[in-house]
Amino acid sequence: MPNLLEVVRNPIAYIAARWTPSPRTVQRAAFTALLMSIVIVVTGGAVRLTGSGLGCDTWPKCSDDSLTATSAMGIHGAIEFGNRMMTWVVSAAVGWTIIAVRSMKPARKGLSRLAWSQFWVVMSNGVVGGITVWVKLNPFVVAGHFLAAMALLTVTTLTWLRTREGEARPRPLVGSPVRKLTYVLTFFSACLLIAGTVVTGAGPHAGDSSDVKRMPVAVELATQSHAALAWIVVALAVLLYVGLRVMDAPKGPRSTARNLIIVLLAQGVIGYVQYVTDLPEVLVGVHLLGSTLVWIGVLRVVLSTRERAPLAATAPEPEPGQGTDADAAPAAAPAPAAEAAPQPAGAPAPTAGH
Repeated sequence: MPNLLEVVRNPIAYIAARWTPSPRTVQRAAFTALLMSIVIVVTGGAVRLTGSGLGCDTWPKCSDDSLTATSAMGIHGAIEFGNRMMTWVVSAAVGWTIIAVRSMKPARKGLSRLAWSQFWVVMSNGVVGGITVWVKLNPFVVAGHFLAAMALLTVTTLTWLRTREGEARPRPLVGSPVRKLTYVLTFFSACLLIAGTVVTGAGPHAGDSSDVKRMPVAVELATQSHAALAWIVVALAVLLYVGLRVMDAPKGPRSTARNLIIVLLAQGVIGYVQYVTDLPEVLVGVHLLGSTLVWIGVLRVVLSTRERAPLAATAPEPEPGQGTDADAAPAAAPAPAAEAAPQPAGAPAPTAGH
């Protein structure tokens, strides 16, 4: 019979004391949280692209009179409220990750901190989403809401990648110049994401059919700046890949750099097509999905330049007065000696251990 007080006081510790997940289970849990963090970015974009940002005109209730969407709110209310419900799906995936990581044995404190950071990012992003509704889709707050979602994507990606590694100190697989280049690539990729929020904030998809304030930036200037940063990121990724090939780096870093270049080029094609076709909603949504894949690719490149082996298992020290297994076991009978080969006269006799 479970101790109800113990369950209520610390349910995660109660589960961890009675369940040890396999490494594959932990990896699947972390990947589920990563997948849901991508989904919430895409569904959030769908809210904006369908003009449903104020389908629920208040928060945390959907309206002053109803906690949920009603038929009177139409399709926009259903879309906005459905996106709010996705937060609970993300929370469930994050909760599973926390429980799985906490139940690992031996415990991995660094990985546990990463898993718990997902929870706090989800909660803070929910608050930012509510503020977004309160300020009637202010573009600067909308941009912050997207960047908070990308922060969740960051920690879920790092958690997933860390579940596939050991706990030993990281060992670099490439030289210092290449590692520094990955940091430069990460910086400009982050700038690219921020520039993308400016394009969105100045562009036509405000998130609602009403007169929503836009960022005081020319759309052409925002788009051209975004494209320039994209080409810088592509150039850095190509330079990184060439450097890895010249230095004969391991296959892992080279593969992740190559995959990032492919995703960047595909994202660039989508970006130019949506620009010349006057930003159709479907292509904008695909481009938004591509931005998540680009960021995941960048993080994979950074972590692929080092490795963490599992910590070596050490046998516990015997308690005072307690013998080891070797002491307790009966001595084994010596094996019969093999017939010795004849030795030359005057040669020293063979000794044990040679």
